[in-house]
Amino acid sequence: MKILVLGANGMIGSTMIRVFSEIEDWDVAGTVRSDRARLLFPVSVAGKLVSGVELSNPDSLPRLFREVKPDVVVNCAGLTKHLPAGNDPMQAMTMNAMLPRRLSEICGIDGTRLIHVSTDCVFSGRKGNYSEDDPPDAEDVYGRSKHMGEVTGPNIVTLRTSTIGHELGTCHGLLEWFLAQSECKGYRRAIFSGLPTVVFARVVRDIVIPNEALSGLYHVGARPIDKDSLLRLIARAYGRNTTIVPDDEVSIDRSLNVDRFAAATGYRAPEWPELIETMRAYH
Repeated sequence: MKILVLGANGMIGSTMIRVFSEIEDWDVAGTVRSDRARLLFPVSVAGKLVSGVELSNPDSLPRLFREVKPDVVVNCAGLTKHLPAGNDPMQAMTMNAMLPRRLSEICGIDGTRLIHVSTDCVFSGRKGNYSEDDPPDAEDVYGRSKHMGEVTGPNIVTLRTSTIGHELGTCHGLLEWFLAQSECKGYRRAIFSGLPTVVFARVVRDIVIPNEALSGLYHVGARPIDKDSLLRLIARAYGRNTTIVPDDEVSIDRSLNVDRFAAATGYRAPEWPELIETMRAYH
């Protein structure tokens, strides 16, 4: 089986291609913008990368599909809200909305299965325990652009989630940022229900891809946890003495209800201490 990971140098994509490469029977490829990205990967993975792919250019996709001939495409590409470009309407719409829609068209023509990664940020966070039937109500450019890129179809799976994990050469996400701090706030009213990237990648590898009949929109995540408790678990697992100051000023709950995915696949995430230890051990 030929698997193509788009956005292989991002936090999610870089973990996906490494986790997928553990399956000997899979022929895995991943896209990166430049050859320099190869230096960040193990040699065994670097050889699977296709460089010079500018996904914001729609003309690059047909050429890429002709070259790779994938059976399954996993779209991890996109602009995140941590970067200024993620809130620039033109750039966000191009990568977060137009790219997945173009992918769905090409995959439909070629008979290729598409697995698209979306986000809990399509929701405002005012309610929590969001199901797939709740209407997205994001008010920022990033959240709206991601919602507009949520594609559907008979051979398409869109997975809403949120992740923490180690990055390649950047410190934009929560984990790398926290590990660089000596003191920070712990938001007790900010609720998170995502997964470590390695756990999410294994769910896609071991559950989603083998289940060829699975299609539609699903929420994938763990039991909700507040950010203060999450950071304390990370500090303990990584042996850090970071001073975490409890804070109740920030209140946001984008937790996802994962019952639909559990009913379709039987998957329930482990508890958070095990998830954090899995993340640490994989790194």
